[in-house]
Amino acid sequence: MRFLQSAVLLCAALLLTALARPAAAAAPVALPDIRSHAALVVRTDTGTVLYSKNADDTLPIASITKLMTAMVVLDAGQSMDQILTLTDADRDRLRGTGSRLPIGTRLSRRDLLRLALMSSENRAASALLRNYPGGTAAGVAAMNRKAQALGMTHTRFVEATGLSGDNRSTPADLVRLVGAATRYGTIRSFSTTPKYTVQVGRYPVEYRNTNPLVRNPAWDIGVTKTGYLSEAGRCLVMQANVTGVPVVMVLMNSWGTLTRVGDANRVRKWMEAQARGGQVTASR
Repeated sequence: MRFLQSAVLLCAALLLTALARPAAAAAPVALPDIRSHAALVVRTDTGTVLYSKNADDTLPIASITKLMTAMVVLDAGQSMDQILTLTDADRDRLRGTGSRLPIGTRLSRRDLLRLALMSSENRAASALLRNYPGGTAAGVAAMNRKAQALGMTHTRFVEATGLSGDNRSTPADLVRLVGAATRYGTIRSFSTTPKYTVQVGRYPVEYRNTNPLVRNPAWDIGVTKTGYLSEAGRCLVMQANVTGVPVVMVLMNSWGTLTRVGDANRVRKWMEAQARGGQVTASR
């Protein structure tokens, strides 16, 4: 009996000792290894900066430009059903790039806007701003006015497509741009369209989204745009919900073909690790 009492007392003592111990601290979650030259991840419901790297560097933004082009086109309130004709003025004379839309192609403003956003079609973006009230110059002026109104004080636009390296901004300013674009239902829909077919003359032409993540079921993307220039590297901006948290991601000047997508996936996995109970070590 005395042995049994001693055993019971020992078990009780061990149990009390275990209960008295503080809970083990959550394992720290290392920062994602972001390869892009500049990056910024912001939680949009609180404004909290989750990750920052060279966020104030002013850099060429390439086709990220088209988000601003889309906003001023939509702000103008012109008919989306109006048929526009591509002319020689829409030809790329800065870089000499080609297009799957021949000069003379006739498409609705709606289709041109969709192609500009989802597949970064340069002639489509050029035609959209050329048909802006007052023409291209008035459209560019509207883009710069809107940038200033959004507080994008380190941003400048000189044309509609992003083919000019003089279209420049910072990751911090681009967070504002993406946040504003998210308020346009048309931009949310068109920028995340996985693929779309238009009739060009007698032939159907299929376009695919330049951001492969819109086809990945692991992602919940609200707005996205990619960009590339030799001097800008590869760029990617997105508004997305990750583990139920709304964020804007800006990734600029990535050089590997898949680096920007890899960086976005690294951010998502980092946030998922936090959601499982880990602790963030720090933001840069």
